[in-house]
Amino acid sequence: MPTPLDLTLLLLATAVIGVVLFRFLHLPPMLGYLSVGILIGPHALGLVPNLKSTSYLAEFGVVFLMFSIGLEFSLPKLKSMKRQVFGLGASQVLLTMLLAVPASLALRFAYPLSWQAALALGGALSMSSTAIVSKILSERLELETEHGRNIVSVLLFQDLAVVLLLILVPSLGKNPTDLVVALSIALVKVALALALILFLGHKLMSRWFHIVAARRSQELFMLNLLLITLGMGALTEHLGLSMALGAFLAGMLISETPYRHQVEEDIKPFRDVLLGLFFVTIGMLLNIKVVAENLPLVLFLLMGPVLLKFALITGLARAFGSSAGVAIRTGLGLAQAGEFGFVLLRQIDGMDLVDPVLSQAILAAMLLSMLAAPFLILYSDRIAMRFSSSEWLLQSLAMTKIAAQTLQTEKHAIICGYGRTGQSLARMLEQENLPYVALDLDPDRVQAATDAGESVVYGDAGRRESLAAAGIDRAELVVVTYADTPSALRVLHHVKELAPGVPVIVRTVDDSDLDKLRAAGAAEVVPEIIEGSLMLSSHALVLLGVPMRRVVRRTQQARDARYSMLRGYFHGADDSADDLDDSAHVRLQTVQLPAVGKAIGCTLGELQLQEMGVEVAAIRRAGIRSVAPVAQTLMQGGDVLVLRGLPEALAAAETHLLQT
Repeated sequence: MPTPLDLTLLLLATAVIGVVLFRFLHLPPMLGYLSVGILIGPHALGLVPNLKSTSYLAEFGVVFLMFSIGLEFSLPKLKSMKRQVFGLGASQVLLTMLLAVPASLALRFAYPLSWQAALALGGALSMSSTAIVSKILSERLELETEHGRNIVSVLLFQDLAVVLLLILVPSLGKNPTDLVVALSIALVKVALALALILFLGHKLMSRWFHIVAARRSQELFMLNLLLITLGMGALTEHLGLSMALGAFLAGMLISETPYRHQVEEDIKPFRDVLLGLFFVTIGMLLNIKVVAENLPLVLFLLMGPVLLKFALITGLARAFGSSAGVAIRTGLGLAQAGEFGFVLLRQIDGMDLVDPVLSQAILAAMLLSMLAAPFLILYSDRIAMRFSSSEWLLQSLAMTKIAAQTLQTEKHAIICGYGRTGQSLARMLEQENLPYVALDLDPDRVQAATDAGESVVYGDAGRRESLAAAGIDRAELVVVTYADTPSALRVLHHVKELAPGVPVIVRTVDDSDLDKLRAAGAAEVVPEIIEGSLMLSSHALVLLGVPMRRVVRRTQQARDARYSMLRGYFHGADDSADDLDDSAHVRLQTVQLPAVGKAIGCTLGELQLQEMGVEVAAIRRAGIRSVAPVAQTLMQGGDVLVLRGLPEALAAAETHLLQT
C-alpha cells in the first residue's frame, strides 16, 4: 500500500509525463490526465490500488471549476446572447435528455433502464467539453465566427444547466412522490441561497474584499479567497446540496466586485492542478478488461450519442437561422462528451441506477468521444463542405467578395486583423493615401466598418484562399496586427508560397518568438513590450530634462538596431511567475571578473563568447560604462561584463569567465 507521499509523487510524475506527451502531440492536457488515470488505475497497472485516498481531494477540482464559471456568469453577457444561450442551448440540453429515454429502449434487452436512469444518463451525455472546445476554437481564432458563437452559447447554457442537474440527478433515485418533494425542497433551498446572495451577499462581499485588499497582503488575499470558495461549498453541502453549487454561487458573488480579475488569476493554479487530479481519478474508474469484453457495446455507445448529438445540434442550429455549413460546424464542435458528464456519471454510479458493466462502457465511450473531439473540429471545414451542397457556394461567394473588393487594388497593404491596432494602422495609411485591404473574423466589426466605407472584408488571414483573394500577388506588404504566433506562422507560410517577395510585419507580445518568426520569413517583428519600454523611456528622459532632439535620436537608434539592444532583461524574482517557459527568454546578466583568472589580459574576441550564444552588451570599468565594446577590448580584473543571451548559455559563459 503506497504512502500518501508515494501516491502524491506518483500522481505528479505520471501527470507531468502525460501532459508533456499530449502537448507534444498538440492535444489538450485534459486528455493526458485521463490517459494517465487509465494507465495507473486499479484496473490497469494497479499503481493506485483504490480511489478513496484521492477522490475527495479531486472533487475540489470540480469545486474550483464551478467557481470559475460563476466568475464568468455575467447578466449583460447572457442578455446579449440570450437567443443562442436560452434558445439553442436550452433546446439542446432538454431534447438530449428527453431523447435519451426512448433511445434507452435499444439497450433494454441486455441492460434494462428505468426512465429515471435514462433521464440521468441523458443529462450526463448532453454535456460537451468546455475545456477542449473553447481552447481549440481560441487557437483557431474561431471564437468570434458564427459557429464559434453558437458553440460558446451552448457551452454556457450547459455550464448553467449543471447547477440544476447536480440537484436533479441525486433525486432521481427516489420514488416519484419523494422525487417531487426532494426537488421542491432543493429548489426552495437554491432560491433562498440566491436571494440571500443577490440582496445581501453582493454588498457584504465587496466591502469585505475591500478590507482584505487594503491590508496589501497577497497571502491574506489568497487565504480569504480559499475561505470564501470552500466555505460557500461547505454551506451548500450542509444544506443537502452540492459543494460545486456553493462554489458557483461564490463565483457569482465575486464576479460583481472590482476584484474579479485578480481573483480569477489567483484561483487558476488551484483550479488547474486539482481539476487535472480529478480527470486522473476519472481515468482510474475505467476498467480496460470490461471494455475489451464489451467492445461492440462501447462502439455503439460511442457512435450513437455522438451521431445523435451531432444531428440534434445541427438541426437546432438550422432552426435558429444558421446556414447549413455553420450548423454542421456547430454540431461537430459539440458532439463529444464533457467534463461535467463525468461528474454526473459518478453521481449516477453512486446511486446504483445503472448496471456497472454498462456504466464502464458509457465511461469508455465518453473518453473516446473526447479523444476524437480535436480531430472533428480540425476537419470540420472539410466535412461541412462535403455534406453541405451550399457550403462550397458560400465559400466561393466569400472569396469572390474579397476578390471583387480588391480586384482594382494593387501595391496595397493587407492588414490581418482589424482590431484597435489594425484600425490605427488603417487610419495612418488613409492619411498617406495608401491603399489597404483588411481581413477580420468578427462579423459585427466587419459590418460596422463596411457601413462606414472602410476597406474591410470578412475572411480568415490564416487561410491560403483568403490571402489569394485579397490580392497577395499584387500587394506590397502584409501586416499581422494581432499577437498570435501560431496564426502568424500560418500567414507567413502562405505568403512564402503565394508571393515570396512580399514583406510581412508581425506583432508579438514579447521577443520570445522573435527568432522563430524571423526564421519563418517575417521581415520585421514588433514586440509590444519593447515598443512600450521605448515610449516609457522616451517620456522619462523628457521629464528628466533631456532635450527632445536627443530623445528622438536615442529612440531612433534603438529602432534602427532592430531591437537588438533591447532584446533581453535582467531577471528578477517575480519574472518566473509570469513566464511559463522562462528558459526561452533572452536575459541580461552581469559578471564581475576576478583579479586573477584566465580571462584577464585576453581580448573580448579571444574569449569566444559569441560561439557560446552570448553577446557582451556593455562593460563597466572603474565606474565608467562602455556600450557595445569592440572585440579588441582587453579584459582587466574587476571589469563588470553585461552579458545578453539565454539562461543556459549565460550560465556556461559565467563559468568560463570566472575560471582561475
